[in-house]
Amino acid sequence: MNALSGIRIVDAHHHFWDPVANYYPWLCDADRPPHRYGDHAAICRPYLPADYLRDTAAFEIAGSVYVEAEWDPHDPIGEMRYIEGLRRQSGWPAVAVAQAWLDQPDVERTLEQVSAFAFVRGIRHKPRANPSPGDARPGGMMDSEWRRGYALLASHGLHFELQTPWWHLHEAQVLARDFPGTPIIINHAGMPSDRSVFGLASWRQAMRGIAQCPNVFVKISGIGQPGGLWTVEANRPVVLDTIELFGANRCMFASNFPVDSLCASFADIFKGFESIVADFSAEDRRKLFHDNALRIYRMTAGLSLRA
Repeated sequence: MNALSGIRIVDAHHHFWDPVANYYPWLCDADRPPHRYGDHAAICRPYLPADYLRDTAAFEIAGSVYVEAEWDPHDPIGEMRYIEGLRRQSGWPAVAVAQAWLDQPDVERTLEQVSAFAFVRGIRHKPRANPSPGDARPGGMMDSEWRRGYALLASHGLHFELQTPWWHLHEAQVLARDFPGTPIIINHAGMPSDRSVFGLASWRQAMRGIAQCPNVFVKISGIGQPGGLWTVEANRPVVLDTIELFGANRCMFASNFPVDSLCASFADIFKGFESIVADFSAEDRRKLFHDNALRIYRMTAGLSLRA
């Protein structure tokens, strides 16, 4: 039975991994750096389609988007072969976002190879970012070699998934305008980690700027906070402000599972989203939970993967 008042879900951002069989530095290394949510030891274990189906059992998941999981950086094609195998075995995920290091000399060959997988829709390469908004040095999106790789995306039919702190979104705005044929999908609502009045105001200003670019979309996901549970009270302003700035046609809800299992269950996150947008029209709710992801990720209408 669907727990969201009859709404089908396309989960626009989640991961699968098996750190026993494959190498993910941030999951496997003994000296792994801390996650932005804090200690992430609880997720340094296999998370596979059967686990995802268990976590989403109360919902009608009509499709999902796998996003690269920082697999061994020397083998981005291996990750897509692994996902291809999962799709053959389970039918999940529907589509995927691959890894490609845009500033590497072999980026064109990498893009050729990942785009050959029919289920790949885009790539993610987290650009170098400064540790705080007070650091005015240019980030990785301004690097000439990085931009050279970025310029190749459109010719391979790939969009770009952007995960960067909000204080680099002005650089993304330049990127979006310089390459209007390449869609950008902002991950995790621009990462509004500082929930102080000043922090939220600064995040909102940065998001307002990038929202002016019509080729930019946003996933409302990954908005948990370290040391606390995911709550409607904490996340309501982030959700509503994002939708106000980008409009209901350019926003998508997503779980970021299993990462966000560090701060909430799948049910708590999606019931929280439902509560926050309860006063929206039925059409807009369908867009946020289902239709936009189906359109933006070019999935087959009517897709249903659950056995």
